[in-house]
Amino acid sequence: MGNCLDSSAKVDTAQSSHDTFGSGVPTFLIKTDRSSAPSSVAIQSFSEKSNASSLPTPRSEGEILSSPNLKVIAFNELKSATRNFSPDRLLGEGGFGYVFKGWIDEYTFLAAKPGSGMAVAVKKLKSTSFHGHKEWLTEVNYIGQLHPNLIKLIGYCLEGENQFLVYEFMPKGSLENHLFKRRPQGPQSLSWEIRIKVAIGAARGLCFLHEAKPHAIYLDFKASNILLDAEFNAKISDYGPSKAAAARKYVATGRLTAKNDVYSFGVVLLELLSGRRAIDRKKICTEQILVNWAKPFLGDKKQLFRIMDTNLKGQYPQKGAYTVATLALKCLSTEAKFRPKMPEVLATLEQLVNPKMTHFVI
Repeated sequence: MGNCLDSSAKVDTAQSSHDTFGSGVPTFLIKTDRSSAPSSVAIQSFSEKSNASSLPTPRSEGEILSSPNLKVIAFNELKSATRNFSPDRLLGEGGFGYVFKGWIDEYTFLAAKPGSGMAVAVKKLKSTSFHGHKEWLTEVNYIGQLHPNLIKLIGYCLEGENQFLVYEFMPKGSLENHLFKRRPQGPQSLSWEIRIKVAIGAARGLCFLHEAKPHAIYLDFKASNILLDAEFNAKISDYGPSKAAAARKYVATGRLTAKNDVYSFGVVLLELLSGRRAIDRKKICTEQILVNWAKPFLGDKKQLFRIMDTNLKGQYPQKGAYTVATLALKCLSTEAKFRPKMPEVLATLEQLVNPKMTHFVI
C-alpha cells in the first residue's frame, strides 16, 4: 500500500526501545511443523514468586565449564550431528553466527541419526561476533542459568577457534511464524487459549530477568525471540552478554530501564490480539504502525473488536480480551513511570485463568 512512515505517520517515541536493538534476523529462526494448535491448554501454577532468581555471579573458568548443567560436546560430534553444518540444516543466521539443527544421543551426547535421540539447535559463533575467549565464556555463564521460560543451554564446544553453544530445540518455532507467516502447509492460527498461554510464559521469563540479582534488561523482546515447545510453552531466546553490556551502558545514562521491556511486551500483546506486525508497510498509512492504530480502541469495550485478529473467528472471551487490551494500554504508556512492572503484568495475565489454571475467563 506504499510507505508513509517517514511522512504522515508519527511513531510513538516510546517505541524506540523496541526497535533500537533489533537484529533483523532472530537468533533462532526455527522452522515450524505442520500440526495445528491444540484447542485446549494447561498452564502450570505460578502463584508463588521465585525466591531463587539470580543471574551469574563471578566464577572462575573452571567453575563455569564444570557446571553439572552443561555438557562438553566434541566438535566432530557436532559436525556429524548437523551433517557437516549442511545448508539444509540451517535454522537461522544473524550477526552472531549461524544456528543449525542437529541430533545427539540424549545420554551419551554423541551424534545421532535424524529422528533419533534428541534434536538440538547448534549455535556456531562467527569469529567476528565475539572479542575472544573471555566473551564466549561470559555467554556460557549467562545462558547456563536454568529457568523454564528461558531457552535451555545444553552444552558447549571449545576446540581452538571452534566455539559452539548447544541449545534445546523448540519444535513449534517462533511466535512470529505462527502469527505472521501462516501458509496453507504451515502453522495454523493460534487459539485464544494458546495466545494467553504464550503471553504468560513470556511474562514469566521477563519477570525472572527483571527480578534477578543483579537485575537484567532484555532489550530486544519481540515475537521472533519467543520460541514455543511441543506443548506451546513459551521460552525467551537470544539473551546473553552482548545485551547485558548494552544494558549496562544505557542504564548508566538513565536512558534504559526494565520499563523499556514492559513497553515491548505491550507491543507483543497487541500482536497477539490483532495478529498484525508492529510495523507493516503493506497496510494503509494510518494502519502501518500497530501501536498508533490500535491505541484508540484498547480502552473501548464496544470498539475493541475492530483490532481483534480475524483468524480467531470471534472465538475469544470479550471480558478476557478487554483485560489484555487494557493491560497492553498500560504497558504502552508514553511515560515509563506509568507502565506496570512485569510482576504486575504477569499477575494480571494469570488472573485470566481459574485457580486450577485450566479455564479462561468469559
